[in-house]
This record gives sequence, structure tokens and C-alpha cells, in this order.
Amino acid sequence: MTSPPSRSRVRVRYAETDQMGVVYYANYFVWFEVGRTDLLRAAGWSYREMETEGFQLPVIEAHCAYRQPAKYDDELEVRTSGASVSPVRVQFTYEIVRSADQTTLATGATVHATLDRHGRPCRLPDRVRNFLTAPASGAGAGSRRPDPDTREHSARGPSEREGASGGGAPRALKIGASASAAGADAAPRRPVLVTREHNRASASARGGGAPRESN
Repeated sequence: MTSPPSRSRVRVRYAETDQMGVVYYANYFVWFEVGRTDLLRAAGWSYREMETEGFQLPVIEAHCAYRQPAKYDDELEVRTSGASVSPVRVQFTYEIVRSADQTTLATGATVHATLDRHGRPCRLPDRVRNFLTAPASGAGAGSRRPDPDTREHSARGPSEREGASGGGAPRALKIGASASAAGADAAPRRPVLVTREHNRASASARGGGAPRESN
């Protein structure tokens, strides 16, 4: 579950570009900070309030994937979402988009520990945790439980399923009954009976008896 995203706008300054005329890579992490600050403010908990109440969110992991360069005077939109990954850790994800053509320039994430004023792990305030664990849209769509009849049918063996549907009659008799009910003139299917006669004839031959005469 992730929080509703926040959107922050920044414009590239000369001081943020390098000799190649593109934004220096480390400045993207500055914009990540802008994004998560605005996200927490939207949750009703600014960084100033957080520090006043004795909480700290040090970065313990950071990642950025650069797709397209940003250049001087580009207007950028920083889209930020947050999620509680454990009782004492929170993760923010970022997407930096150029406003002019909606091109994604970079994506990234930071993971933060939640510490108290003494540097010990602690839980975030309830209002912040509730904001970060807001249910995602469409939750539960892929968790549909199977129909009870379907589960029961799958759990039975072949003979049990046939017995339940045909009153316990063997498969050969059930097929013959179906043929009679359908008005068929032909005799019930014979493969099973022929096989039985053949087995009896084979047994008699092995026991020294006379073979069965054919009609």
C-alpha cells in the first residue's frame, strides 16, 4: 500500500548544470528531498514539526535511474509516493517528469529509518502511518476466492465425481443408461464387456480349459 502521490514543481537553474550543459546527477537527490518534504506536508506533518516532536528520518538507502537529461530552464514535476515498509522504516518513490512533453527523466527511491531524538528506532505517529498505508486503488481485484462447488469438485477423485453425478453407478452402466434415455437403438458400449470375456477366456486357456467358442 502506498500513499496518494504528491506533485512538486521545480525549474532547472544554471547552478544545477555541469560543464556538459545537463543537470548534475547529485541534484536529482535534492529534488527527491523536495518531493518527500511536500508529501509529508500534505500528510499534515512538516519536517519542522517532525523534528520538534523528536523524530528523525535518516536516509539508509538511495537509488536513482537516469533516463533522459534535464537542461537549464526545464520545468520539472517531481511525483512522490510513500509507503511504510516496516514499523520503523519508510520508503519514498520518485518520478521526475519534464512538464513540456511529459517525458520521464529519472526514477528513484529512498529508504529511511525512523529514529527518536536519542537515535533509537521508533514508530511514526499514527496519522503519518495511516497516510502512508492508504489502500491502493483496485485492491483485492486479484484475490477472488474460488467457488465452494469448484473447490469440492476439484478435491474429489474421478470415481467420486462420477458417483456423485450418476448416483454411484459405474461408468459403463451410466453410459448405457444415457444411450437408452436418448432413444438409441444400439446396445450399450461393449469395450469393457469384451475385455472381461477375453480375460475369462485367457484364464481358462491358462488353466487347461477348452477355449470359448465364438458365435
